[in-house]
Amino acid sequence: MKEKILNSLRQIEQTYQVIILYACEAGSRAWGLASEISDYDIRFIYAYPTETYLSIDPIGIGKNRDVIENITTSPNKFDINGWELTKSLRLFRKSNPSLLEWLHSPIVYDQAFSPIPQMKKLFPSVFNQKACILHYINMALGNYEKILKEEKHNIKTIINIFRPLLAAKWIEQYGNFPPLNFQQLVDTLIQESETKENLHLIINQKLTIEISKQIDYHTMLQYSYDEIEQIKNHALSLETNTMDITEKLNTVFRHTLSELDDQYHVPPWSTPST
Repeated sequence: MKEKILNSLRQIEQTYQVIILYACEAGSRAWGLASEISDYDIRFIYAYPTETYLSIDPIGIGKNRDVIENITTSPNKFDINGWELTKSLRLFRKSNPSLLEWLHSPIVYDQAFSPIPQMKKLFPSVFNQKACILHYINMALGNYEKILKEEKHNIKTIINIFRPLLAAKWIEQYGNFPPLNFQQLVDTLIQESETKENLHLIINQKLTIEISKQIDYHTMLQYSYDEIEQIKNHALSLETNTMDITEKLNTVFRHTLSELDDQYHVPPWSTPST
């Protein structure tokens, strides 16, 4: 499957005339919750050639997009989305949790040149506990409100409550970015036995697509609501302590372009002249 994913990424490079610097898994497979029918949620960071950046129209205008969305279907569905490098660096500067999850993904499909290692070195300077906790708590709360409107509860929505909730709880307790593996979050953070048992049932059902035992949704929802309120109040009391590393990120960007120029005197999608 990795070969098919890489082929899809190379096709994107050809179609959009970009160079992919990093590609990873960002969905259920990265969370350790993939079943036989799970999609591949592939996320990537890409750059244009230097000459594209040296133009009067900024990236994001016209054909030089700062987001690429490309959903293809094979025996497995590929959900493929990417962000342009300068957009990614700005989001990194803001401690954007979605981008930080990409950088912490346990499944990396492709990586080229130096921007990702350099961003990881700078991670402690940009990591904003308060912003990340509030992001995850708002996500958990949104899914909590969604499930209250459902006639029949489903395990996917429960996971979409507890995954961000436990990510926020991890940051609250440990002060660093959480692992993506859902089982690890549950086993490390949940002390209440009934809630943990129900989450183990949910994990098993998600992996096997089989219902072996009824889940106590009432207990799950009460626990999640109480935790959301407690963690949100904690986050609001935190101060925001991050450094301005704009110039360092400018250096990452410029160095990446230099590497691309050295590697590709002619862009890889160009047709050789005859």
